[in-house]
Amino acid sequence: MIRTVLWFIDFGLYLLYIFFQAKKAERMEKAGLIEEKREFTQKVGQKWSSHLIKNSGSRVLLSGAEHIPESGPVLIVSNHQSYFDIPLMVSQISLPMGFVAKQELKKWPVINRWMDLIECSYIDRNDIRQSLRAIQKAQKSLETGQSIVIFPEGTRSKRREISAFKPGSLKLAQKSGVPILPVAIDGSWQVYEATGRVTPTEIKMTILPLIPAEEVIELSSSDLMSRVFDEIRHELGMDGLLSHS
Repeated sequence: MIRTVLWFIDFGLYLLYIFFQAKKAERMEKAGLIEEKREFTQKVGQKWSSHLIKNSGSRVLLSGAEHIPESGPVLIVSNHQSYFDIPLMVSQISLPMGFVAKQELKKWPVINRWMDLIECSYIDRNDIRQSLRAIQKAQKSLETGQSIVIFPEGTRSKRREISAFKPGSLKLAQKSGVPILPVAIDGSWQVYEATGRVTPTEIKMTILPLIPAEEVIELSSSDLMSRVFDEIRHELGMDGLLSHS
């Protein structure tokens, strides 16, 4: 319990750091220094994310780092077990990136401004038009060089399982003509979601081979979704346990 309280206190204090760094990033954005802003926000985000994970007492076992391209843009596709999956992505993959995120995150002070600066898109699944605008925004970011992370399950599993991907969730890569970088996360749900307390955990994060843009474009939307789903599920050792629908 003490670790949880201290972690959230530290999280709140670190938001002050993010607040002032956001001001600097805003100045870059207003000056039209988009590439510089992206590199800056990634470095700041990586520092912050690494700090959050370290303070939880957790350890990340990363494999497949050789599959991470030296530059983007790519659509990073991962299973989703925990809120900690976001700092995991930023801390372990050194590419400027934004996220396709739930509308609810837009309500978080300071964090919502930072998410805007890294070009996140908010999905409201109860508003089809808004969701379409969000996807179009993410597509524009990809087309101009910013990598994007998407969790196609649509929500956290909060346990060691993977749910079916939302239909059409990977069309973003096909429309943008970018490669897909599949990622398998195993164990992040035990950091917080399992008990409601911050708990030191060993998290396995596997970067799977990049799917080239040519293959992404050639495959049908359903075949691409099944392929990525099956690759992640296989890496998690869940073959035969769940099926994509």
